[in-house]
Amino acid sequence: MKKFYFLSASLLLALSCVAVQAQRPAAQVTPPATQTPASTNVNLPTSKLAIIYTEDFLDAKTGILKFGSLITKLNSEFQKEKDALTQMSQRAQQLQEEIAKLQGAPAGTPIDGKSIQAKNDQLDQLKRDIQRRGEDAQTAYNKRRADLFAPIQDEIGKALEVFAKARNINIILDGTQVPLMYAAESIDITKAFVADFNSKNPVTASTTPPQ
Repeated sequence: MKKFYFLSASLLLALSCVAVQAQRPAAQVTPPATQTPASTNVNLPTSKLAIIYTEDFLDAKTGILKFGSLITKLNSEFQKEKDALTQMSQRAQQLQEEIAKLQGAPAGTPIDGKSIQAKNDQLDQLKRDIQRRGEDAQTAYNKRRADLFAPIQDEIGKALEVFAKARNINIILDGTQVPLMYAAESIDITKAFVADFNSKNPVTASTTPPQ
């Protein structure tokens, strides 16, 4: 809400004008002639709106094929790191089982406190290593993902503009980013655009990473 502030100087000026006018004799004022505003014809723009759901681009079966190819490539690059973290997690699980077994020995069985403590220390260190390595791997994964996706996102943006202009679409809303109360299926262009993009940008052997 806008706030309006009146300066005291303006108020004093208005009051002084009123005081001067009160001392002068009233004058006959002739009202100005009423003018009829000229009629103008304004051409209002007409808009054709469409909805698209960009999250569907990543669907492995019905999405944009190039995305699927890039995701396969990305996952293959980080497969070794994923396997290493899996092995570390399995070792941590094994240590937990060994500690539980030592602590749950039958009554009267001597408990090797030093062995239990050593395994607890190993487990704590392993958990810290898993967390740190996992965070580093996630950071590297996200950065690599952004680098791989940047060119195709730019390509999709240009293709979407061409697609819209060819169909006289003036506005496209991303239903993935904008909360919608309701949108008729008739204005959803997701499947049509994906099919159009895939037909013009097929995944070839050069773009498909080796399995």
